[in-house]
Amino acid sequence: MHLARIPRRHYTDGRTPIEPLPRLSEHLGGPDIYIKRDDLLGLSSGGNKTRKLEFLMADALAQGADTIITTGAVQSNHCRLTLSAAVKEGLKCHLLLEERVEGSYDENSSGNNLLFRLLGAESISVVPGGSDLMAGMEEIAEQVRQRGGTPYIVPGGGSNALGALGYVACAEEILAQSFEASLPIDHVVCSSGSGGTHAGLVAGFHGNQSGIPVTGISVRAESAPQASKLHALANETARLAGADREVPAEAFTVDDGYVGPGYSLPTREMTAAIQTFARLEGILLDPVYTGKTAAGLIGLVQQGHFATDSNVLFIHTGGSPALYAYPDAVLATDGA
Repeated sequence: MHLARIPRRHYTDGRTPIEPLPRLSEHLGGPDIYIKRDDLLGLSSGGNKTRKLEFLMADALAQGADTIITTGAVQSNHCRLTLSAAVKEGLKCHLLLEERVEGSYDENSSGNNLLFRLLGAESISVVPGGSDLMAGMEEIAEQVRQRGGTPYIVPGGGSNALGALGYVACAEEILAQSFEASLPIDHVVCSSGSGGTHAGLVAGFHGNQSGIPVTGISVRAESAPQASKLHALANETARLAGADREVPAEAFTVDDGYVGPGYSLPTREMTAAIQTFARLEGILLDPVYTGKTAAGLIGLVQQGHFATDSNVLFIHTGGSPALYAYPDAVLATDGA
């Protein structure tokens, strides 16, 4: 794989740390758990989309774009970070928000929605769940063109092959850190949503012949269609990165047992995981992605999925601003 030939912006100074979680590891009585702090990536409040946007924004600038258009849910971390990257590059940004849970959009809510307004989104449009989001973004793009602008559409989650290169780069970063610290990583656990993070990690680890398995905890989709989507995306990403071999379908493990009643809807396990990470390690998770992913990690440990003498790396993909939009869910007294 050869990423240096692909144009890239740089929004983070250096690598994000890998930290041990000794109190959590002791509490669970399982493997040694480590955390990759991608919540500390650059742009406004950090998160995994920053890595994807480094490649996507470079492409937008190369195409002469003056306006970015993207989409996400009503508390989308991706929309926050795409808007932040646009601000940093001096570009306009339009957001198309999908109300995946009926009645969940509140113009005056806190969390990421507050940040959309603070960062100065050019427009915020809200459509019902299940809408044709690409068609909606194309409509906004045409309006930009009619006003003489040059639009660039960033897909939801930044999860196309170009964006997923950010997590090929992350996989290579993890391997370098593992080598330098003499810390063998036996398993990686990450969120599996729009797919760019999960697919990019698998493509990166496979392309570097690391043998490190990745388990993605689904936050929305059922395991079979999610794994199929990831397989296609990972191979497209690997080809773009210059890999000379295919990523096999069996490289994808998706656990859909922690979605609960639906995307962004609270579960008791999610609340317990958020409180456990906060109260044992001082780590803030979010209720939509990392909270459910941490619930999956804890569940897998409790099920004996990992050898007790292994090292498990949890990818913290950020999202903590969303905490402030879900106070009742994350402070529920039956969560811990």
